[in-house]
Amino acid sequence: MSTFFDYLIFPGFLFSAVFGMLAVYIDRKVSARVQWRKGPPLLQPVYDFVKLLGKEISVPEQTSVFTFLSAPVFGLAAITLVSVIVWNAMLVPGKTFIGDLIVVIYLLAIPSIAVIIGGFASNNPIASIGASREMKLILSYEIPFILSILTVIIKTGSIRMGDIVTYQLANPAVITSASGIIAFIVAILCIQAKLCLTPFDIPEAEQEIIAGPAVEYSGTPLAIFKLTKWIMLFVLPSFLVALFMPSADFLYNLLKFAGVLVIIILIKNTNPRLRIDQAVKFFWTYGAGLSLIAVILALIGL
Repeated sequence: MSTFFDYLIFPGFLFSAVFGMLAVYIDRKVSARVQWRKGPPLLQPVYDFVKLLGKEISVPEQTSVFTFLSAPVFGLAAITLVSVIVWNAMLVPGKTFIGDLIVVIYLLAIPSIAVIIGGFASNNPIASIGASREMKLILSYEIPFILSILTVIIKTGSIRMGDIVTYQLANPAVITSASGIIAFIVAILCIQAKLCLTPFDIPEAEQEIIAGPAVEYSGTPLAIFKLTKWIMLFVLPSFLVALFMPSADFLYNLLKFAGVLVIIILIKNTNPRLRIDQAVKFFWTYGAGLSLIAVILALIGL
């Protein structure tokens, strides 16, 4: 019963879905205010999700129905598991398991892989372009992202998220060190790319390729894709809070999540979209370079 509650209620699917919808509402509202618009009502994400659930599901011809329809489900399942691991680590550090941080890194790649699989499975040239861009983006930001996490591992001496949180509750947070600040900046930029937000919204560039990999999706599968992205908007900042500045207080962790979310939204609304070659060059030079500097500083104790 406890496992069922963890994965489906708190801190699993229901909890992350509610806060994911709240996060996307904040994103839309702040973005609207920046553009001198009013913005949507609080329940607009719920309206959008329910409306899509009632739409007809269409599957392109000459495609694998199972692959096309299962891709969104795999992405949603993966990010839900990440939410459980991350929030259990912050709420009950002793409940985590050895190597869970490695599991989280793998699971965080699955939503992007699901987008790639779904895009190529649709047999649509526009979707294939978007999936190809998503693939190149993953190859560019994953190394800096892992190196920024390696900085935290070096500082705390563990690959178990519960130990990482416990260490920082008893010692200064990782983000208070020089290496921690640099690693946090790199991780923020990598998360911006994982979320496909400006300036890294290249796979879903609406003005160029409409909806990118999701162009052929409709109804419930599209609703699942959108819900997955909304949950990621909640879980990824929460992951950074757990790695760099966790707290023993649940509400304090939520406030820190809100602070990271605001940073992500500000980056989104103050930068133009990059080309895919510019994004790859950025992460392989500046991103990888800064993350390597963070790792070296962590090794020498800074």
